[in-house]
Amino acid sequence: MLWEMLSATRDMGRVQDIATVLIRYGFGSFVRGLGVGKALERAGRVLHWQHVDDYVKLDTPQRIRRVLEELGPTFIKLGQILATRVDLFSPQYIAEFEKLQDQIPPMPFEELLPQLEEDLGGNIDEFFLEVDRQPLAAASIAQVHKAVLKDGSPVVLKIRRPGLQKIIDADLRLLNRIVDIAQSESSEIRRFHPKEVLRQFNQSLNRELDLAAECRNAERVAANLADDPNIKIPKVYWQWTCERLNVQEYIQGIQGRDVAAVDEAGLDRKLLADRGTGAVMKMIMEDGFFHADPHAGNVFYLPDNKLAFIDFGMVGRLTDDRREQVVGLLYGMTNHLPIKVAEILEDWSDNIYTDEQVLTIDIEAFVDQYSSLALKDLSLAAMMSDLMSILRDHKLILPADLALLIKAYITMDGLGRHLNPEFNTLVFTAPYIRKIMMERYRPEAIAHRGWRNLVSVTDLLASLPKDLRKLLRASRKGAFQVDINVRRLGQYVNHIDIAISRLTMGIVTAALIIGSSIIMTVEGGPKLFGLPAFGFLGYSFATVGGIWLLLSIWKSGR
Repeated sequence: MLWEMLSATRDMGRVQDIATVLIRYGFGSFVRGLGVGKALERAGRVLHWQHVDDYVKLDTPQRIRRVLEELGPTFIKLGQILATRVDLFSPQYIAEFEKLQDQIPPMPFEELLPQLEEDLGGNIDEFFLEVDRQPLAAASIAQVHKAVLKDGSPVVLKIRRPGLQKIIDADLRLLNRIVDIAQSESSEIRRFHPKEVLRQFNQSLNRELDLAAECRNAERVAANLADDPNIKIPKVYWQWTCERLNVQEYIQGIQGRDVAAVDEAGLDRKLLADRGTGAVMKMIMEDGFFHADPHAGNVFYLPDNKLAFIDFGMVGRLTDDRREQVVGLLYGMTNHLPIKVAEILEDWSDNIYTDEQVLTIDIEAFVDQYSSLALKDLSLAAMMSDLMSILRDHKLILPADLALLIKAYITMDGLGRHLNPEFNTLVFTAPYIRKIMMERYRPEAIAHRGWRNLVSVTDLLASLPKDLRKLLRASRKGAFQVDINVRRLGQYVNHIDIAISRLTMGIVTAALIIGSSIIMTVEGGPKLFGLPAFGFLGYSFATVGGIWLLLSIWKSGR
């Protein structure tokens, strides 16, 4: 409790910043739940905040996006993670979260220079012929500057913003507190699994803060794509790369958004779309390690219809079993197997209260809708959007790795269509699905799976007598335990704990008042302000306890 009080005091300035922005955009009721709303609303009237009514006129997704933008790096990154959760949020929210492009005003290079030279271990002139003081790009975590090595090689320096760790640590502590409050107050929020989303966000943010981790990801992808001469991944200069700085090869090419420049350079848009999608499909289907955000800003087009991928701060990972499930889902969607699709979705979700019969009916209607179309007429984005709508209706939440995968699929589809309006991701994906399905049912693969399952069953049977002996021994000793986890029971236990604490404080306060009153009538003993010292102290403690009790009840609204 003492540590929580100290943390709250330490972060009070940031709490006020957050509450101020939330109130400005019409989320005052949520701020009141944090216990600081009234004070800040009064402050807002005194400071004459402007345009509050205009902000409130925005729809909810727009207001949330504007709040995240104003709150800075941590919350911008949170919005980018939320943009990957197409299983949780409707398209209106996803569209707003995707606008969080992480473009913010750059820091002056002079403010970055001390940290840069500390990480390099010397003056920048010792390592580079020149460093461009104007950034190529500026984001919430880092900004990028072009430089030239002593050997004449052009590179980019990705430099983490100084002082960022302290702000992010405070924001993460506050986000944990906000999630606890939101979960306890709203059953609707609980269904979005905010703790799991926050855990995913925490992991993703910590990986992005480590700029060396991005380079390790890039090198792993480069090794996986080494046999593809049409894909380029920037070279990493490890001798100058660390947690706060990475140095990579500068890619000179046409940025993915500039389709007009692609035409001017005489490049083949269809071939670029095929090669880019083929590389992403290999990452996903064969390697199980993929660029999770392959949008146009992270792609460059090079001469001879080659492509370069950059920025591997956000990557996805898929196990062999998960890849088989993904292939099974796509196969079931395109081959009219609704029961198979429903089974896979239920396996992915932890919602044990789903009505399987209704879910299967909805999936069958979904599959029927698309099965009558030729593969070339199917739209991956539309199919995924409809499928995610079914998931939201049935409160099915996807694991984080699958949310990233679906986001990568949709982004890849958008990139392909941006280059070639006739591009169809499902047509392109079909050969991969057939190949993996054929490999899955090859005699060698079946034998391998059968042998693996036989070994597992044999191990289970071999350990069964030992496990039964342990169980019986524990039962005889009275040490046999059965744990029952009742949903939301912890929430009610917390309420009971608070009530007991108040009751105890009330009894102690009453005892102090009665005891002090008796002491006041006894002559003699030490005096304080002309009154019996112990009686005076007893009343003082009783006053403090009474005030705490009243404030506790008032703040809770009960």
